[in-house]
Amino acid sequence: MKLTTEQIKHIASLARLGLSDTDIKDYRTQLSEVLDNFEILKQVDTANVKPTAQSITLQNVFRNDQVGESYPQNEVLANAPKQEDNCFKVKVIL
Repeated sequence: MKLTTEQIKHIASLARLGLSDTDIKDYRTQLSEVLDNFEILKQVDTANVKPTAQSITLQNVFRNDQVGESYPQNEVLANAPKQEDNCFKVKVIL
């Protein structure tokens, strides 16, 4: 499917792109080739293919929460450069 220069300019204006004449010429060729490839794909028989939005089954990989041993608070805070009220003290970000 060959796109015209006017169609490329229209697409560029919809996308708010400022294109030079060279860009228009290049994109006209490239987009025409992309559309030609879609025309080829239209010929594939998909009558027995179920519609899907995902080609592989999605599943979450969760593990069960398990209570475990933790370091003592005073041991963790011993490595902090600054601490206040048994918490790490950091610089204000905002």
